[in-house]
Amino acid sequence: MLNALGLLKERRFLPLFTTQFLGAFNDNLFKTAMVLFATYQIFHNPSGEQNFNALATAIGIIPFFLLSALSGQLADTHDKASIIRIVKTAEVGIMLLGAGGLLVASSGLTTLGLVMMLSAVLCLGVHSAFFGPIKYAILPQHLEDDEVLGGTGLVEAATYLAILMGTVAAGLLSVRGTAITVLVVAAIGWLMALLVPPAPRMGPKLTVNFNPFTSSWRLINATMHIPRLFLAICAISFFWTMGAVLIIIFPPLVKNVLTADKQVSTFVIALFSVGVAIGSVAINALLRGHTSAKFGPFCVLAMGACIVVFSLLTRTFPHAPAGTLYDLTTFLEIPHGVLIVVVLMAVAVTGGMFVVPLYAFLTTTVTKDQTARTVAANNVVNSGAMVVGAVMVQGLASAGVTPEDMLFVVAAMSPVSAWLAQKLHLACD
Repeated sequence: MLNALGLLKERRFLPLFTTQFLGAFNDNLFKTAMVLFATYQIFHNPSGEQNFNALATAIGIIPFFLLSALSGQLADTHDKASIIRIVKTAEVGIMLLGAGGLLVASSGLTTLGLVMMLSAVLCLGVHSAFFGPIKYAILPQHLEDDEVLGGTGLVEAATYLAILMGTVAAGLLSVRGTAITVLVVAAIGWLMALLVPPAPRMGPKLTVNFNPFTSSWRLINATMHIPRLFLAICAISFFWTMGAVLIIIFPPLVKNVLTADKQVSTFVIALFSVGVAIGSVAINALLRGHTSAKFGPFCVLAMGACIVVFSLLTRTFPHAPAGTLYDLTTFLEIPHGVLIVVVLMAVAVTGGMFVVPLYAFLTTTVTKDQTARTVAANNVVNSGAMVVGAVMVQGLASAGVTPEDMLFVVAAMSPVSAWLAQKLHLACD
């Protein structure tokens, strides 16, 4: 990665990078373990599994919609490193609740355990709503202008590698092992947060609006009038709407359409993490550190085409014998299984190449005292789009639309994202 890997030796970047990595790992380990536990051990019908996944997704996203404006204001008026430390302290308590929920559910108190786990998901959403704007907004304060795209790519790549490791760990660890791990990682993340260098307020002090609705409206209104921010945020939102649908339907699709066990489900989710990480690194090399959307239209159209191919492959996939599920080894021995792996990797790589430059636009378009609010505005719009995606999945499922057909809905969104990326490219490059 052009001039970027050297940042990992710098204290101005490494502690933030590590804190973000551990947080993403922990968040994904817990959520994946919860979803797999519910899909394979609690619910025993595709509709129930898909609805639970949609509910969990929506609960985790709602705090972004309500609190991102507040978090952006606080980050632009206070030391960002101090906020990081407060957020990481809260993560320890959240993981105590989530770990307890896993243990309670596995002991037979299913309803109480699910309530505790979903409550932890809600709290993790609040945690991420306050941390999300900072992880990008702090970069222009600690990095040079020509390092921001590389730093953004490294943060994005680390996020998806952390998702990969969290996903794999969720498939390998027992419930008790997961409970212990999330607590240990939360503690290490808190320690790393103490090393993040100060990032004090850059501009005049703001009067913070604590009303989540009026503050969100004012934040979006103040941001979206800038043409390239408007286009970047809209393109990112369409991308994450597509992502929300894929996240929700994948575990039930793997279990009920590909007739595979949770190892395969874990592997499929892990593929996305690897692919997006590769795409995040590759696009920085292609753009040579220059923030540009010129490859965006091609990347997202290629992503949509690969999703169509994936849908077609699932329709002809040979089912496991009745009453059984493929394990990972058997799945990969089937020619169709190998094709699915290749296609899903292509979906993830093109997705990573599409979205990383768009995030760089958010932090390089405005002054350094506005970056957190800009990222927060993006998070508000993104979260609203993802909630729409979750509601859409539930509505389509209630109407009898199968996961295979929902993939076509996802693919149909890619031309809109490509159009937005092309307009952004023409407006900025």
